[in-house]
Amino acid sequence: MSAPSSETLSGWGNTAPSRAVVERPRSAEEVAGALAESAGPIIARGLGRSYGDASQCAGGTVLLNRGLWTLSAIDPSTGSVTVGAGVSLDELLKVSIPAGFFIPVTPGTRQVTIGGAIAADIHGKNHHVDGSFMRHVSSMTLATPLGVEVVTETSDPALFWATAGGMGLTGVIIDATIALLPIESSYVSVDTERFNDLDGVMDAMISGDDRYRYSVAWVDCMTAGPRLGRGVLTRADHASLDELSPRQGRRPLMAPGAAKLTVPVTAPPGLVNKLTITAFNEAWFRKAPKKRDGEIQSLSTFFHPLDGISHWNRMHGPRGFLQYQFCVPDSESQLVRSAIERLAGAGIPSLIAVLKRFGPGDPGPLSFPIEGWTLALDVPLSPPGLPSVLDELDELVAGAGGRLYLAKDSRLAPALLRSMYPKTEALAEVRRRVDPKGLLASDLSRRLGID
Repeated sequence: MSAPSSETLSGWGNTAPSRAVVERPRSAEEVAGALAESAGPIIARGLGRSYGDASQCAGGTVLLNRGLWTLSAIDPSTGSVTVGAGVSLDELLKVSIPAGFFIPVTPGTRQVTIGGAIAADIHGKNHHVDGSFMRHVSSMTLATPLGVEVVTETSDPALFWATAGGMGLTGVIIDATIALLPIESSYVSVDTERFNDLDGVMDAMISGDDRYRYSVAWVDCMTAGPRLGRGVLTRADHASLDELSPRQGRRPLMAPGAAKLTVPVTAPPGLVNKLTITAFNEAWFRKAPKKRDGEIQSLSTFFHPLDGISHWNRMHGPRGFLQYQFCVPDSESQLVRSAIERLAGAGIPSLIAVLKRFGPGDPGPLSFPIEGWTLALDVPLSPPGLPSVLDELDELVAGAGGRLYLAKDSRLAPALLRSMYPKTEALAEVRRRVDPKGLLASDLSRRLGID
């Protein structure tokens, strides 16, 4: 292991940087040694794509997992592959797509490590069909302060599911065996439909999402009145070879390419504001077709459009930004409308607003999805009314039996954590067993009182 260094770290939103000792282990033995020698606190970190402070540890130690880089051959009959925790989804896809396999669940970026995918129990546009990432993990190697062990749902179900979405608080993931999805091509067939209001978007998702593997809606949070929440709904399935054009058919399984654009420096304050976002939303809505079926798009275009711009978070300026993502049960779907009404009424701009439906959630105490609706919003920190509006929304979400996504949170009040995640005591029991000295901790866990 290379020599430790003192570094300032932040999440993708650049909201609350903190300083820690950073170590770069390259094996399970080095991780185990770091845990054994630590006086705490200590936490693992991948590519730093959690938006808030989940992979920071002020005054403690951060173990960067990128040195845990192993990748087995893919079993062509089952799609099973064992992947090191430091391998990114992007790196896995560069190998798996040419072999005819896609990852079973992907968020909106490929720049997430396997360890991070498990720690956040990531979800994607197919949750209503395939659930979260951990549902496709058959086993993982986990280093805790007590040692290194292979964990499965059968061998230790409590530890297995506490690690799913557990934000690194049960141990350091070394590797995992996951089941990939067989595909014929690196393309999807996309149906797009534009709606003039939120009700139209949500009604279409309720009535038609089950016919597609993937579904996501962009909604406009800058509109009010009869146009409130107007949106563009895109739904897709993997394209077969028969659906490809002759040009696409010549290279049907192309790995994702590198980003073509970059934001070279942090933008000046105020670039992302109500005026610029209103103009962007209008252009984006008008650009979308009223209805188009069967458009063939690359996997990168449909799943990871922002990966085409490296360091895009710099557009939000030196103060950073936050992503606010909540989910609520189907019976409380009106809260989606309430959230958009409150944001629009307070003049709070959202550059990206994404609406999806969730199927049944995983049993992990801190796993985010519950069956119902989820809305994710990228919000600049500049509007003066932002804190009070979000505090009000927090209360509404908790009262509706919903929750915020901890992988994106940077400001939730600790008092609301237990009402949003009522199984936190089950997590505490597992942590007392595998981490009796309470070494594993992060800025997030200490801020929310999860320790």
